[in-house]
Amino acid sequence: MSTKTKTFIYLAALVVAVSAATSLATTYVQNKNNSNTNFIENAENPTQNARARFANAVPGIETDFTVAADLTVHAVVHVKTKAPRRQSQDFFSDPFFDFFFGPQQRQQQQKQTPEEAQPLGAGSGVIISKDGYIVTNNHVIDGATEIEVTLNDKRTFKAKLVGTDTSTDIALLKVEATNLPNIPFGNSDDLKVGEWVMAVGNPFNLTSTVTAGIVSAKARNIGIIGTNQYGQRTNNMSIESFIQTDAAINPGNSGGALVNTKGELVGINTAIASQTGTYAGYGFAVPSSIVQKVVTDLRQHGVVQRALLGVSISDITTEIAKEKELKTLDGALVGDVVDGGAADKAGIKKGDVINEINGVKVKSSSELQEQVSRYRPGDKITVGYVRDNKQLRSNASLTNAEGTTEMVKNVTAPKDLGIQLKPIDNTVKEALGIDAGLEVTAVNQGKFKEQGVQQGYIILKINNQTMSSVNDFEKVYNDASKAKKALNIAGVYPTTGKIAYYKIDLSK
Repeated sequence: MSTKTKTFIYLAALVVAVSAATSLATTYVQNKNNSNTNFIENAENPTQNARARFANAVPGIETDFTVAADLTVHAVVHVKTKAPRRQSQDFFSDPFFDFFFGPQQRQQQQKQTPEEAQPLGAGSGVIISKDGYIVTNNHVIDGATEIEVTLNDKRTFKAKLVGTDTSTDIALLKVEATNLPNIPFGNSDDLKVGEWVMAVGNPFNLTSTVTAGIVSAKARNIGIIGTNQYGQRTNNMSIESFIQTDAAINPGNSGGALVNTKGELVGINTAIASQTGTYAGYGFAVPSSIVQKVVTDLRQHGVVQRALLGVSISDITTEIAKEKELKTLDGALVGDVVDGGAADKAGIKKGDVINEINGVKVKSSSELQEQVSRYRPGDKITVGYVRDNKQLRSNASLTNAEGTTEMVKNVTAPKDLGIQLKPIDNTVKEALGIDAGLEVTAVNQGKFKEQGVQQGYIILKINNQTMSSVNDFEKVYNDASKAKKALNIAGVYPTTGKIAYYKIDLSK
């Protein structure tokens, strides 16, 4: 046998030996890893649960939005608003100025007087009933004295403001019409992340625009409702549990429809996450579960019946869980409990983790807010919470902002004034540092509108009398009306902090 042949045989034997050793080593490692893998797989984890849930799912098919578009595009309207611009006028000799400031303070001041209404802004709205009820965003119509809606068939109507809810940024309008196209409510609770949705609206005044995307996330809280342009909180009762979607939403889409592939309304498009003010990949919609309750309250009561549990809450982070020795990151951590509130009476304490409302699991503070927002003052619920890593449950009777279980009333002032009023709650009092006031919740045709009073204005004093209740307003109004005197009004716009004064002439 030649040397060359021997060398080849030795090399072949070496390769076989190395291969065998590698195979044995691999088998050993795999067996060892399998024992560890079995331990992990036996433990409960979200990925395994998801695979089990969707094991028998029907394979996805190509999605066609033509039916959903045809069912919804005719029920989304273009909302245009107007408000009076104001011109400056010498305030020097006006007795109205003397009334508030005294003659010793008389100097050259500026009085604002209304003039013809000018275009203010535009957005979208969704017709939800054949008889003309339309849902939009509060920020679309905020400050408007005239609201006009245009349908997809180019018909135009003047809209009346039924009511608003600044805590959810929802407003309800009404037009006098019949047999209008409308979109039925769907169940936003049934939406799943990854599900197809479609946004319908009027971005950049491009009417009847349809875009599609998926549900990117649910129960998002981005801290936009109840925050002014300076990032300051103006509403401590804001409720955010947005549906996040990558369907293109731009300025003008606000108040438009987010619908599923069945053409059902599952959300009202409200905000975008963007550094430029235009679409950058993410939009946010108020879920229909919240919208439907707000709309029902506004139609029935003229004001939203907001139920409170009486707790301050926050999400649970890994750091908080370690600090407080919690074994879960799901739920809302109770940071404080209102004395005498619903939670206090139910035995809930600071440090508890609320994770369930009437059997519905809640994983975050926004989910808890969403669940509680579905109820009204006086409703009884079962609250599930964790204390000392033990699951407990208690029954709670929800209250209103005043701490009672009574329904909140929205009072309509005399028709010639054209406003609706309600007493401000304790949260607004605390935020503004005031003791009393009446909020103007709606402005229709009348003396207040003629003088430029806008929705949201808080009346502090009339004829130097503090406005603590609607009865106070009625008394001052009746006295001034009999004497044919004016209503000299002092108040504030809470979103801007602007102090404003108005004079309502009752002699005419």
